[in-house]
Amino acid sequence: MSSLSSFSRRRESRKSKSPDAHFRGGDELFRAAFTVILFLLCAAYFQAAVAQSGTPDPCAGPDALLSAIDRPTVGDSPCVVKAGQALSEAGVARYVPDSGGGHSLSYPQLELRFGLPDNNELVLLPPNVNRVMTPLPGGGGQTSSGGSASIIGLKHQFGYHARWLWAGETLVTLPSGSPDFGSAATGYAVNGIVGYNLTPDFALTLMFGVTHLAEPANLQAGAYYWSLNPDLVATWQIAERWQLYAEVYGQRHTGPGQGSGYNADGGIQYLFAQDVELDAEIGRRLSGNLGGWSHYIGAGFGLLF
Repeated sequence: MSSLSSFSRRRESRKSKSPDAHFRGGDELFRAAFTVILFLLCAAYFQAAVAQSGTPDPCAGPDALLSAIDRPTVGDSPCVVKAGQALSEAGVARYVPDSGGGHSLSYPQLELRFGLPDNNELVLLPPNVNRVMTPLPGGGGQTSSGGSASIIGLKHQFGYHARWLWAGETLVTLPSGSPDFGSAATGYAVNGIVGYNLTPDFALTLMFGVTHLAEPANLQAGAYYWSLNPDLVATWQIAERWQLYAEVYGQRHTGPGQGSGYNADGGIQYLFAQDVELDAEIGRRLSGNLGGWSHYIGAGFGLLF
């Protein structure tokens, strides 16, 4: 499941602007989301800490890739890649900015995940290419491009219960990338992730993150900012190989001195083979300026080795 933030690691075309003033309930929504997610994280921890013996592993089986893959959602899966295996995820997305003029492309959105012993996972996110096409007043357009920062992280799965699955991850954003799209300094993120199966086919994933990130060098001189970031994903496996998802996520601060922002996305995933996943997604801004775009469309895949 799925920037310069802990959530929008694949949404790296963000530009900091003032958030929409019309969304006056943003802070109330954030506080409510924070309270609910914190409660569920704590409840899941105590239940998952004592996994029932004989309970089937929710991250195993012939359709396990649909549960383990991070993309195309912004929130990450609570499953880790099994020791000795590797998962490669990639995709492309086309974003339309808030202004409605021009568009941007983001690719290859590469994420490399390596299974380690004791339910651990190494995560690598190489630089992402961002190409921004801006129309000119007299006709034609101007193209600018650059690379995002590289990210390295470690995820640990703490355990699972009959319905619950609990994990945590830390991510480090390296001071790298281009002056317009990279990170001027080292950034940090800590995420708690909880999975809850309502039925065998319908599940919720809750992720709550704390981030301390730096802007690109050419954006507010690479200033740091803190943010708290809630994320909720609902998945529905409508057939053996098909799965639908819907997601709402946000950040308490979308940049230095900026207010909150919330986006939503949804899509479909297809298990082409036991170790091959294909997906398509659409997303839309709900409020604020999280990502710097009004809507987008994307597609990608995952390969398990």
